[in-house]
Amino acid sequence: MNKTAIWIIIGVMVLSGFLIFSFDRKGIFSEKKEYSYKVQLKWELPDILAEVSGIEWLENNRIACIQDEDGILFIYNLSTSKIDKEIKFAGPGDYEGITINGETAYVVRSDGNLFEVQNFKNTNPETFKIKTFLTEEQNVEGLCLDKSKNRLLLAIKDKEKDQDNYKGIYAFDLKKNVLANTPVFKLDMNDKLLENSEKKMSKKLRPSEIEIHPKTGEIYLLDAKNHQLIIMDNHGNFQKKYALNKDEFNQPEGLTFKPDGSLYISNEAGSDPANILEVELIK
Repeated sequence: MNKTAIWIIIGVMVLSGFLIFSFDRKGIFSEKKEYSYKVQLKWELPDILAEVSGIEWLENNRIACIQDEDGILFIYNLSTSKIDKEIKFAGPGDYEGITINGETAYVVRSDGNLFEVQNFKNTNPETFKIKTFLTEEQNVEGLCLDKSKNRLLLAIKDKEKDQDNYKGIYAFDLKKNVLANTPVFKLDMNDKLLENSEKKMSKKLRPSEIEIHPKTGEIYLLDAKNHQLIIMDNHGNFQKKYALNKDEFNQPEGLTFKPDGSLYISNEAGSDPANILEVELIK
């Protein structure tokens, strides 16, 4: 074989290797992502909040935080970058979401149990445990207040029982203190917005938080595993998807809004400390 043929073969092999490397596992040509958001401000959280799993806006530039190991509610002050107060509401557990209705805080544990913390700002608040039919297998991580309908919304992260085609968002009636048996919204895993996500149906969207925009009424779903933010209309229809840079969002678990619509996302610690980011979406 002459030298020219050898060099042609080598060239073909190099080109083939480059093309294989340049395609991701879904067969889509990889390009440098452009992210449609700006991180405006960043607060690094203390070590005790390394596993921060849920946040909720309070008055006077403060945010209520929980983490997924201890039943403690932390009041974090954005102005001073310090924890103002720690309030014990329950024993150790995998606490994932928090929302507030007046003087009452609600916290959801991954096994579907709700904790109603009355007068939560007190040093020794009264806590009531509410058992639901949701389970640890479904892995409940999202919780928010739907004030207009006097209910809480609970979003499951993992698989629905006996099917893969949707994941439910369930409504807890605050007047009746009961969780409806059927989902108020069904997140369609076959939706086109999710077509470039994980191939396995149950992993295309794994909500780690849910929140309602105070101005538009749109529903926001945060997905820590797939590093994405999904926006739905108030009927539960997917509208838009924002990819989140893993270098900025190590593990985005918490989401909340200031009354003016400013968006805050919290991240658990990785190689860097846990943090809260103020994020501006570019629409």
